Amino acid sequence: MVRFRLVTFLRSVAVFSILNNLKYLSRIFYKQDFAFIGDTPRDPWDIRLVVFLNHTSLFEPIFLGAVPARFIWRLAAHGVIPAADKTTERPLVGLVFKFVAHHVIPITRQRDHTWYEVLNKIDPRSMVVIAPEGRVKRATGLDVNGNPMTVRGGIADILQAVGHGRMLIAYSGGLHHVQVPGHIPNVFTKVRLRVENLDIAGYIAEQTAKGGPDQFKRNVMRDLEQRRDMYCVEDGNSCDRSASGRAAWSDRSVPQQAPTGERNAGEGQ
Repeated sequence: MVRFRLVTFLRSVAVFSILNNLKYLSRIFYKQDFAFIGDTPRDPWDIRLVVFLNHTSLFEPIFLGAVPARFIWRLAAHGVIPAADKTTERPLVGLVFKFVAHHVIPITRQRDHTWYEVLNKIDPRSMVVIAPEGRVKRATGLDVNGNPMTVRGGIADILQAVGHGRMLIAYSGGLHHVQVPGHIPNVFTKVRLRVENLDIAGYIAEQTAKGGPDQFKRNVMRDLEQRRDMYCVEDGNSCDRSASGRAAWSDRSVPQQAPTGERNAGEGQ
């Protein structure tokens, strides 16, 4: 038992060291345009769940440049991340991804034993990080098969497994301007992230109230898609490139905390 705990602790330290170094490398090479949306609690980093929307690249760990060190430690010591098996099986990328959290669990994207393994890893101290769209958006705005980027239902299972605490919904501005598959990444450019802090139990109750438990999963999927299309920032516009989407962004996206900076990113808390 003592040996197991020591090995677990040493892995957490190793993961923290890797991610913390990545954080400072990100700050050197990229300007972090980061801000909270709406009301936030006094400590916005005491969280159980991170929902990452507008998934455009495997380079998204560069957003660690905007978060405090204690967030990274939580990820290293208690993080649970489901990752596509075809990503974790890639020779170099797969090796790197095994060290982005304490538990990185390959999944088949089916509701099979791999998904239940994710749910079974969630305990009262876990911090789950999930990209509920389940695949990368191409520069066309569609997935690799030419389909719209929808949110998949697994996030509803995660919400119910976590149950309480706070969650961050992270709205990415996209990274197509940073890295295009097959090309050398661009550096010294701006990356944008907006973050919303919500109470998990309250969010579950709100989505359940819209038609009862049978509609919960559908309501969560629809709600997250609407939030994503309204709040993520791509080239100054919302992810919804329609006129209504751009108007919604201009009307509702003004953060109540100033963007970027050590204290806004939680470093001084």
